[in-house]
Amino acid sequence: MSQPQINEGEPLIAPSTVDHPLYESVVEACRSVYDPEIPVNIYDLGLIYTIAIDDTDAVRIMMTLTAPGCPVAGEMPGWVADAVSALPGVRQVDVDMTFQPPWGMEMMSDEARLELGFI
Repeated sequence: MSQPQINEGEPLIAPSTVDHPLYESVVEACRSVYDPEIPVNIYDLGLIYTIAIDDTDAVRIMMTLTAPGCPVAGEMPGWVADAVSALPGVRQVDVDMTFQPPWGMEMMSDEARLELGFI
């Protein structure tokens, strides 16, 4: 059986339950990574689309960037993988990049909007 698709050729990963013992730690690790052009962490910016953790504690993250031409496009997935792989109990980390759906300001958390002066 094939995986659901975001866009032709791009598999959609199903998010893990937020009840997984590693979930909150993975979220906090993502919050430790900042977009160098915006003083807000990538989780609250809405750049993390899904976090999937399987029963072997392997983590797969689907993320995006604020724009496809972002100057750190080649580096940011590695920053996320490094932050998450440092967590005790995480066996493996894969970070996939997608631009579907495109990121928009409505994806930011209220905390990010407040930090940036939008509310």
